[in-house]
Amino acid sequence: MAILGLLVLIAGLIISLIGGIWFLVVAFRESILWGLGCIFIPFVSLFFLIIHWKDASKPFFVSLLGNGIILASIFLMKGSN
Repeated sequence: MAILGLLVLIAGLIISLIGGIWFLVVAFRESILWGLGCIFIPFVSLFFLIIHWKDASKPFFVSLLGNGIILASIFLMKGSN
C-alpha cells in the first residue's frame, strides 16, 4: 500500500507542478511584470488570480487538483502503517 501511496504522491506532484507552470505562463502572457511579480512578490499570484479569473482559473484548479491528490496520498500512506 505504501508503494501505491508513493505513486499517487508523485502523480499529484507532477499535476501540481503542471498547474503552477501553466499559471506562470498565463501571468507572463499578460505581462512580464505580472509574471515576475507572481514569482517574487507574495500575494501577487492571488491578486492576479482574482483580476484575471477567466484566464487563470483553469491552471489554478489543475494545481488545486494536484494538491488534493498529494493530500489523499499522504492519508493513504499514513493508513498503511
